[in-house]
Amino acid sequence: MPTRSVLRVDRQQILGFRRRVSALDERLPPGARSIEIAAFGGLQDSMPRAAQLSLFARVDGVGPAAWEQPPLVQVWGPRFSAYAVAERDLAVFTVGRHPDGPVQRRRAETLAAQLREHLGSESRPYDEVGAALGVNPNRLRYATTTGTLLLRWEGARRPLIRSIPAPEIDAGEARRELARRYLRVFGPGTAQGFSAWAGIPPTGATAAFDGLTASLTRVRSPIGEGWILSADEAELRRARGQDRTAPARLLPSGDTLFLLQGRERELLVSDPANRARLWTSRVWPGAVLVGGEVCGTWRRAREVVSVEMWKEPSAAEREAIEAEALALPLPGLEGTPIRLRWQPERSGRLQPAR
Repeated sequence: MPTRSVLRVDRQQILGFRRRVSALDERLPPGARSIEIAAFGGLQDSMPRAAQLSLFARVDGVGPAAWEQPPLVQVWGPRFSAYAVAERDLAVFTVGRHPDGPVQRRRAETLAAQLREHLGSESRPYDEVGAALGVNPNRLRYATTTGTLLLRWEGARRPLIRSIPAPEIDAGEARRELARRYLRVFGPGTAQGFSAWAGIPPTGATAAFDGLTASLTRVRSPIGEGWILSADEAELRRARGQDRTAPARLLPSGDTLFLLQGRERELLVSDPANRARLWTSRVWPGAVLVGGEVCGTWRRAREVVSVEMWKEPSAAEREAIEAEALALPLPGLEGTPIRLRWQPERSGRLQPAR
């Protein structure tokens, strides 16, 4: 690892940097290029249409069908979770996680070959394919690290899978690029954090970081030491005290801003009771971001959006949250007015906005 001097940064710099690189302080203009930028670190889609709502938080003009249109495709991405990624980045999020161990690598490549022969150019439900091949359909996701398996999951039905030609990329370079993206979106980061996020063994994560030695800067933050891309140093230094933050954003379950583990969570949410409300033991709620800080949670049941604040919002904050909620581009609910409901448990003085 590099031995240069350590850059000291504080909480505000780190969180400001992460919001800025993730386009959460100011939405990007409409268009395919903006969607690719918003998906730079992948968009987790394990909760139905979470990727759609992560896009809406970052890009202007996002409609209800953006998740299923170019330039995005769906894959089993980091930790074999459902992800939407830019098609041009498919190899990074798949081949970048290809196993180093011969047994695991052979398993992935054998499954990929079986799927290619069985599927041809067709898309089929993955449970039917698993039954036809005589394997548990959940095992089919291991083939995704060859870069030859695409997913289409609408949430209510079993995923469809499709075999595509293998990308021409070296697995080591794909993994190093995946590590760069981790550091860009979650930095400062560590090899251990990269391992946990990507779902790859620690040895592979460490090797990727070692391969980036010349382009990393060591950082000391309130929760310990980590690394950033040296190219991001100037932007990280500028992030303290930035005066432009979004009035409000409603981030879905699994959004990259709070897709964190361990002490990283303490940096984002200092109060232990509120951390427990955000990172629950079961399905996480969404996060309410107001003025650059996570200050509540939200959930949705069809057209009803329920918001629970951790502190009393001002009238302007209430208005901003309401505007975000009522504008959510929810697939399948076109023409149905969204209803915002303020939960009374933590904000008892609040009344329903609609």
